[in-house]
Amino acid sequence: MKLLAELSEGIRISLDSIWTNKLRSFLATLGVVIGISFVVLMGWAISGLDNALQDSINLIGEDMLYIDKWDWSGGKKWDELRNRKNITYQQFKQFSSDFNSAEVIVPGITNWGATVKTNNVNFTGVSIYGTSADFARLPTGNIELGRFFTSFEELRNLRVAVIGSKVARSLFPEQNPLGKYLKIEGQDFMVIGVVKKQGTMLMDFIDDRIYIPIGSFFNLYGGKLDRSLSIGIKVGSRERLDEVREEARGIMRSIRNLKPWQEDDFSINETKIFEEIVSTFRLYVWGIGIGMTVLAFIVGMIGIMNIMFVSVAERTKEIGIRKSVGANNRSILLQFLMEAATLCLVGAFTSIVICSILVFLVATFLPKFIPETGFLQPFLPFEFVLYASLVAILVGLISGLMPAYRASRVDPIESLRYE
Repeated sequence: MKLLAELSEGIRISLDSIWTNKLRSFLATLGVVIGISFVVLMGWAISGLDNALQDSINLIGEDMLYIDKWDWSGGKKWDELRNRKNITYQQFKQFSSDFNSAEVIVPGITNWGATVKTNNVNFTGVSIYGTSADFARLPTGNIELGRFFTSFEELRNLRVAVIGSKVARSLFPEQNPLGKYLKIEGQDFMVIGVVKKQGTMLMDFIDDRIYIPIGSFFNLYGGKLDRSLSIGIKVGSRERLDEVREEARGIMRSIRNLKPWQEDDFSINETKIFEEIVSTFRLYVWGIGIGMTVLAFIVGMIGIMNIMFVSVAERTKEIGIRKSVGANNRSILLQFLMEAATLCLVGAFTSIVICSILVFLVATFLPKFIPETGFLQPFLPFEFVLYASLVAILVGLISGLMPAYRASRVDPIESLRYE
């Protein structure tokens, strides 16, 4: 009980001292405010990055594998990947007939940077994506309006199109696009569906797509497009990924006539690659952030330590009076330690309030101009607020240790004579 009384008395005296010397207290805690701001903003940014990663994983599908000429991770030399043979539609058909361990197998081939026209509106930078009707069963085939094309429409190579949300907004603003026509390479395609908005920070291009039957895609581009096809495999569960991946690799090697000693001339991509990329990025963010935070805390600790030494010198007579009426060294030590810790804690609360306002404004208004930033949260993660508060107390205790020890060792007789 006596210790609690001393702590509460120390906090009261600390707050009185801070209030009496507002400017000095603010300048002393400035380094702490900057350091805590780095901690909580870094935590907020990483939390948002994790949300963006999860959105991208949900979009691609945790149980999806993609056989492609290109390696998504960028771990191989571009020249080496470029010299690989394309994956052809015939190879896809052979693969899908030989492979029976998947829920869904779909082809995918893209023409990037196309221009689409409707009435007097041109929209450039569109991706024309040829695929099968089964694409509707994948996470990226989530329809918001209308429907996806059917197997019959695919078989007949009909000119029907399912458009991404950004394409719909650009070509048909404030209109229902269903039943309307758009021109791709001079040919009319009827819009039968609109895909739900799905763009994320890591996959912002997804809303710029137009999906058409793969036969219609080949009719449009024929031999003019030297581009490899991708094979999407929906496994059914994440637990079966390893098993299905190895089976798919074996079948694909056989189709491409690879000898046992030859390396794969194709890649099998999955969401794990995004996790590795984000983990690396997170490591860089933490490294830079922690370095700047430590620097700010060192500056803050020096400032607080100097202020506390000044405070001890100014209150030497007060220390003598307290000792003369029975205060022991521990009480004096606790008082000045509490003052330093409270000073840092006030700095932490100031930083948290400022950062909370900042992140709320950024998360509320930035997505209106940059929709892909919608993953940002309008609040600070609670765990980082808690960590920041604990770090602030620790910094205060370390900063105030030497001044508090000096105050506790002051001779009461000499203190009473101090002017």
